[in-house]
Amino acid sequence: MGTHIQARQGDIAETVLLPGDPLRAKWIAETFLENARCYNQVRGMLGFTGYFMGKRISVQGSGMGIPSAMIYYHELVTRYGAKTLIRVGTAGSYQKEIGLRDVILAMSASTTSSINDERFPSAHYAPTANFELLFKAVRYAESQEIPFKAGNVLTHDLYYEDDRDEYKRWAEYGVLCVEMETAGLYTLAAKHGVRALSVLTISDSLVTGKVTTPEDREHSFTEMVKIALNIA
Repeated sequence: MGTHIQARQGDIAETVLLPGDPLRAKWIAETFLENARCYNQVRGMLGFTGYFMGKRISVQGSGMGIPSAMIYYHELVTRYGAKTLIRVGTAGSYQKEIGLRDVILAMSASTTSSINDERFPSAHYAPTANFELLFKAVRYAESQEIPFKAGNVLTHDLYYEDDRDEYKRWAEYGVLCVEMETAGLYTLAAKHGVRALSVLTISDSLVTGKVTTPEDREHSFTEMVKIALNIA
């Protein structure tokens, strides 16, 4: 039993979908999984296990930001034997051609976090997706005619920036969007030899200022979930 995930051994599948919002975890379980059962309610961070097309799948809320999310990633891998971690989260667009509800496959994650400074004090580690999962996601999205962009994303420690134009520096170098967990996920997966991929949906745009509603973010971003479930 973990400190923050109080499930019994065997309650959690080897493949886990990871939304930041625990209510999105609940929605995914109720909408897509058969015979879903809740295994965790500690701190309101809901976790469920069920079946998708005969495959046993878990979905676990992880909170916002690397410090929160890595607690759950760590316990899933080291205490419950998770082998495949797929983040299904939201992101803010950095590019004018990327609009609301567009799907992003995160090939790699730049970051403002100091998560790896102690591990690599005189170097810069490059957190990267698992190629097999990325390749499957591309093939599935193409087969279903789901538009997507694949590339570098930014994992940021700050949600609210003092400088509203700071994103332009990253955009100039081709960064597609900003979110708050992927660099931590890819780093932990690499350390423990498990597979990881972030599949993201654009919920707002720093270029246009357009935003989706909280209800949209919680209940209606179905394409990224379908991609994640079908590559699992």
